Formats: sequence, C-alpha cells, structure tokens
Amino acid sequence: MALLLRIAIIILIIYIFYKGVRYLTDPKRKLDEAYENGQYYFYDDVKNIRKNFFISYKDALFEGEKYLGTTENAFEVVSIFVFVHDPMKLQGFTKEDFLYLEKEILMNYPNAKINWKNPIEQLMKD
Repeated sequence: MALLLRIAIIILIIYIFYKGVRYLTDPKRKLDEAYENGQYYFYDDVKNIRKNFFISYKDALFEGEKYLGTTENAFEVVSIFVFVHDPMKLQGFTKEDFLYLEKEILMNYPNAKINWKNPIEQLMKD
C-alpha cells in the first residue's frame, strides 16, 4: 500500500510540473499579458488558416481574418482583413504605427493584401 501511495504522489508531482510548464509556455497567455502591459505580441497559428491571428500593440488588440487564395505556384493566404477590438484605444496611433503592423503581418504572409476596417481604413487611404 505504501508503494502505491508513493507512485501516486510521484505521478501527481509530474502532472503538476507538466501543467505548470504548459501554462507558462501558452501563447494565448503571453498575448493576454502583452495586451495588459501595452507591449507588442503577434499570436498566430500559421498552419491553421481558419484561425484568426491577434496582435497586441500599444494598448490595442487587433484581430486579422485570413483568406486563402491562389498564387502563381500554390494556395496561400492572399487577403487579410485587420480590425481593432476597441476603436477608442486607437487614440495616439499614427500612420507609421499601422505601416509597422503591416510589415510585421507581411513577414508571415508575404503574398497577402492587407485591408484595414474602419476607422483605420480612412487613415490609410490618405
């Protein structure tokens, strides 16, 4: 009986350690932490086209919808629509900030055309 209890305790310790490591390396948790601190973080599952990506940048949270299409040689993400969750958080943003975000998105999706939703779209047209 004592041996069985020791094995159960060892298994419990290993399980707790495993869960702790998974929690600390969870990209969604890192995104939430970056958003709370107003830092830049790009959260995306590049292999899953159906999942949107998220960008935390200067206290604002952006979400990008990816759309698959054809290029010359393959199927790639060819269109991305980016919008902000809370437009009130855009105060103080400049056109250079959005150009920086476009550059970061294009590093992962070089064949994509990036479309911004209002009110960012109006700023980018000027």
